[in-house]
Amino acid sequence: MKQIIKLFSLFFLILCLVACSSDTNNSQDGQKVYNVEIIKQLDHSSLNEISDAVVAQLNKIAKENDIVININVDSGQNDPSVLKQIADQAIANEVDAIVPIATLAAQIATSSAANSQTPIIFAAISSPEDADLNDINYVTGTSDGLNTPFIIDMILLTKKDIKKVGLLYSLSEANSKRPIEEAKKILESKNIEFVEAVGNNNDEIITAASVLIAENVEAVFTPTDNVVMAAELAIAPLFAEKGIAHFAGADSFITSGGFATCGVNYTQLGIKTADICYDVLTNGFNDIKGYHLMENNIITVNKETAKMLKIDPNIFLQIGETIVEVETVGE
Repeated sequence: MKQIIKLFSLFFLILCLVACSSDTNNSQDGQKVYNVEIIKQLDHSSLNEISDAVVAQLNKIAKENDIVININVDSGQNDPSVLKQIADQAIANEVDAIVPIATLAAQIATSSAANSQTPIIFAAISSPEDADLNDINYVTGTSDGLNTPFIIDMILLTKKDIKKVGLLYSLSEANSKRPIEEAKKILESKNIEFVEAVGNNNDEIITAASVLIAENVEAVFTPTDNVVMAAELAIAPLFAEKGIAHFAGADSFITSGGFATCGVNYTQLGIKTADICYDVLTNGFNDIKGYHLMENNIITVNKETAKMLKIDPNIFLQIGETIVEVETVGE
């Protein structure tokens, strides 16, 4: 029995020495190791596109600079308790940076990191000010701030005599607050009636969409609202069948059947977020002030929906230079 114990102890010691030797070799090779946690608020096409771009760019940076960046990706499925659990665990694991994607994920990660001051590099926050994510010394990132006046112009271009517009959004999304208020002011200034409909989950959003249809709205505007986005595949056909164009704040709505948007390139946003993350990992926050606002000038139109609505996508060439036509992509 003693011999077995001695053999086991010797085996365990050898394993430890091998592990230590491996760590020493990495150190001797001069490779610096960083650990990054990516937290998606939930899974949908835009957030997945951003996450994929961040991972690809960090891997590229690691290869170019002969360093190791270990990346872990988690999704909170839009559940605050799950998001907090993920953020708390990442901080307990002493990661070097957290990249939360979308507003709720960023707010929770920022709160969790208050004591540790773990760097937070958020992605796709439409209004960092409204989300209380600006001017925090361990927080920065990228914004996909929406050009609401331009999207209202797109609506008016497709229907110059429009009399009633639906505003569909979630009260739980900080992203939606400012653009909805902007839309109201613009519509009021043009004497165009608007009807608001809200929901906080898929079923409520579907009901809200039905309310807008019953109210005979002629077009619908939704900001970069993740709750509505999660239900877009279900509500897009409801609108299109009634001849109602759904204008939204991100191209993920459009690939899910919505009609049109003018927004950012989310792959480029992910790349920029990764670049900022690497800058923070290597230089800290010394040269970083505030956040980076992405260029917002790409018009995206769902050509299948456009056909159902009998609207020629080229109409938007009157106000924009770049039009991307897409098709509906399922889950």
